[in-house]
Amino acid sequence: MSACPVCGTPMVFVQQYGQWYCQKCQQYRQPPPSAAPAAGPPMSAAGGGLWYQNYYRLRKKVFALAAQYWIEDQGGSSLGYSKQKLLKLKEDIRVYTDEGMTTELFRIQQQQIVDVWGTFAVIDSASNAVLGYVRRKGLSSTFVADEWEIQDPNRQLIGGISEKTGRGLARKWIPGGKLIPEKMTLELGGRPVAEINQQFKVVGDIWEITCHAVPPSFDRRVLLGGALLMSMVERARK
Repeated sequence: MSACPVCGTPMVFVQQYGQWYCQKCQQYRQPPPSAAPAAGPPMSAAGGGLWYQNYYRLRKKVFALAAQYWIEDQGGSSLGYSKQKLLKLKEDIRVYTDEGMTTELFRIQQQQIVDVWGTFAVIDSASNAVLGYVRRKGLSSTFVADEWEIQDPNRQLIGGISEKTGRGLARKWIPGGKLIPEKMTLELGGRPVAEINQQFKVVGDIWEITCHAVPPSFDRRVLLGGALLMSMVERARK
């Protein structure tokens, strides 16, 4: 294991990028020449390298009865496809490899029927392992600004997704405010590590997700799950 040349903290080797990562600095660092690669955090069973990229785009299918979204990379290549179920007691959003919906990659499941705005588990479909939880903060999201908690697989709070108060109030209460695109920030451990920005469109819906300091131990499917909930569920109920 190599030490960070800036702070001295032991680093981990991220095989997907072929680089060393310092969790304290939350930066990739170049180790001393003598350092040899070591095994880093395990990659997710189903997604592999797809879910450790630094840019994603959610793009809605226009003029569809049920909400349908593609997950794309920076080059516009499709990484996944999701179609919201119209009749359900609990939200159960499935993400597949393509529109054929034969191979499921991960899913987002609401935990309780009575908890309408409640807690959602993000689950790896191949192993049925919970990757994390996304929980809507109902009071703030209803009256002030959208805010979601991020929990680890053990239901421990590790961060959140939120928008600035002024922008949230403008969207919710100013006439025509619903046309203002959402701009959300993911914080982990009190640090901003990613941005979720909705693009202004009169027809359709596009969200761009940019990760600039997300730890390699955090599966980005949890972040994508939060973005899908915002686009499919939250906006549809406002």
